[in-house]
Amino acid sequence: MAGIIRVFFWGLLVSFLGSLPLGTLNVAAMQISISESILHGIYFSLGSLLVEMIYVRISLVGINWIRKQKVLFKWMEWIALAIVVALALGSFIAAASPHHEKNVMLDNQVHRFLLGIMLSAINPVQIPFWFGWSTVLFTKKILIPTNTYYNIYIVGIGLGTLMGNLIFIFGGRIVADKLSASQSLMNLIIGGVFTITAIIFLVKILIHKDAADKLETM
Repeated sequence: MAGIIRVFFWGLLVSFLGSLPLGTLNVAAMQISISESILHGIYFSLGSLLVEMIYVRISLVGINWIRKQKVLFKWMEWIALAIVVALALGSFIAAASPHHEKNVMLDNQVHRFLLGIMLSAINPVQIPFWFGWSTVLFTKKILIPTNTYYNIYIVGIGLGTLMGNLIFIFGGRIVADKLSASQSLMNLIIGGVFTITAIIFLVKILIHKDAADKLETM
């Protein structure tokens, strides 16, 4: 029982800390909570963390197959970059246009839970991240190769990701309310955040620090 509790908290802690740096999904969740509602932001986060949990579960049992999919991850990396750029442009367009209060990329009728699933599904950065941490936990005998340990580990990961995203969802909403900032200003700020994220993403790809290259070194 002690081992199961320990692997749960390791999954929760690593996932929570890994969710705090600026990224496509947590910033998108923040923007949705500001422009729509906190509930919609939570729906989006639940969809994204569901995919993350599925990816981790697959990686634990199919690591050798996934390592061979370098071309697939290369394409996914560029597609993910394109989405971040589109989100940045959408925020700037919304900031400049009086007719658009929301990011035009998020101004659709897709349920926010499904939108979170779709954006998370093409975000491969999380896969090598969890490969690395799972390997460490296997080495330390914290993560044991049994279904019980795997399932508890994944539950901890999902809860940790949700906790990290809630900081962005509630924090962004509180800051926006406290500053009484206009929607245009908030879109401009978030557009800048997405732009910085895209630049970091591009640099990693160009210097071969993307997901596909990380997989080769594991």
